[in-house]
Amino acid sequence: MNVPPRLLALAAFFLTGPLVAAELAPIVALELGISEGNPRNTEGDFITLKDGRLLYIYTRFTGGGDDHDRADLVSRVSNDGGATWSAVDEPVVGNEGGLNVMSVSLLRLDDGKIALFYLQKNSLTDCRPVVRFSSDEAVTWSEPTAIIPDAEIGYYVLNNDRVVALGEGRLLAPVAKHHAPGQEKADWNGEVGCYFSDDNGLTWQSPKVLQQAFDAAGKRVATQEPGVVELKDGRVLLWVRTGAGELYQAHSGDRGLTWSPLVPMGVASPQSPASIERVPGSGELLLVWNDHTDLLLAERTLRTPLSLALSSDEGLTWSPGRIIEPDPRGWYCYTAIDFVEKHLLLAYVAGQQSPGKHLSASRVTRIPLADLRETP
Repeated sequence: MNVPPRLLALAAFFLTGPLVAAELAPIVALELGISEGNPRNTEGDFITLKDGRLLYIYTRFTGGGDDHDRADLVSRVSNDGGATWSAVDEPVVGNEGGLNVMSVSLLRLDDGKIALFYLQKNSLTDCRPVVRFSSDEAVTWSEPTAIIPDAEIGYYVLNNDRVVALGEGRLLAPVAKHHAPGQEKADWNGEVGCYFSDDNGLTWQSPKVLQQAFDAAGKRVATQEPGVVELKDGRVLLWVRTGAGELYQAHSGDRGLTWSPLVPMGVASPQSPASIERVPGSGELLLVWNDHTDLLLAERTLRTPLSLALSSDEGLTWSPGRIIEPDPRGWYCYTAIDFVEKHLLLAYVAGQQSPGKHLSASRVTRIPLADLRETP
C-alpha cells in the first residue's frame, strides 16, 4: 500500500517527534519545576545588569495554575552569561493585584534606568499593564506607573518580553484589548495596538486606533498577544497570535501611531504566541514559535514543537524551521529572547499535555549563535 508522504510525516511527528535532522541541541541552564504550593512558573524576561550579571524575573504562581490565580514576581541571577543560575527565588513584586501580577518585560532605558513592565490583574474586567523603574540595578523599584489611563481601563494583555524602544527612544507597549468599560461581555477575539511613551515611560499615550482582523471571507479572526519589532527602514512590524492557523501582521510607518490592516503573515501556527527579535551582528530577524508548516489547518492545535527561523529580508520570508523542543507531548510557549555573548538565551513554558500541566514548568536554554545558521 502506498502511503502519502504527508501522512508519513504526520505519523513520525506524533509518534516520535519531528525529524532529527531539523533539530537543534539547546543546553538546559535552568529548570523551574513545579511543587506543592507552586503549581506554575511562567512568563519572564531577561536583562543584563551593569556589573555583567544577568537578571531573570518571572511569574511564580502560588494559588493554583490558572491565569487568574494568585502569583507574584520573583528573580534569579546568573554570573556566567546564563550558563548557571542562582538556586533561590528572590522577591521582586508581591501579589498587589486583585487576582495576580504576571507577564514581565524588562528594558534598559536611555537614562540608564531599568524599566519593569507587568500586568496588574485585578478582575476579569480590569487587567492593566504598569511599569516600575529602578535606578540601582534592580535592588529597589519605584511605585507602579499606569500605562492605561483610568478612562480606558479594561482587560488588556501585554505579553512578556514585548515592550521595545525604537531607535529614537519611543517606547512601544503592544497590547490586546478584551474588555472595555460598559462592555457586557469580554471580546476574546481582541483588538490590538500600541500604547507609547516619548519620555522614558513616565507618561503614556493611547493609540489612535485598536484594530481587529478578518479573513478573506470577512469573518472575524481572533487577534491576541501582539508583539512588535523595528525594521531597518524605520517601519515597525506588528505580529499577532490568531485563531486562523497562522500568524497575522501589520506595519506602521509613523512609529506605531497607525497601522496597515492586519493580514496573514504566511507563518503556520496554532493559537499560540510567537516572538521576534533582531540578531546582533547579522541583522537578521529571529522568530521563535510553534512551527506547524507541515500540518493541515485543522491539525494546527498543539503548542509543539517549539522552533526557530531566521529572516534576512525583514520578515518577508523565513528560513525552514529549526526545532528547539521536539516532544509531541510537550507544550511550549511564552518565550523570552536574549543574546548573551555568543549564545542565544531562551526562557519559555515547557509544560505537558495533561490536565493542569500545559502552563506549568518553565525552562531556560542556551544555543550557540553559530548553530542557528547550520543547514538542517
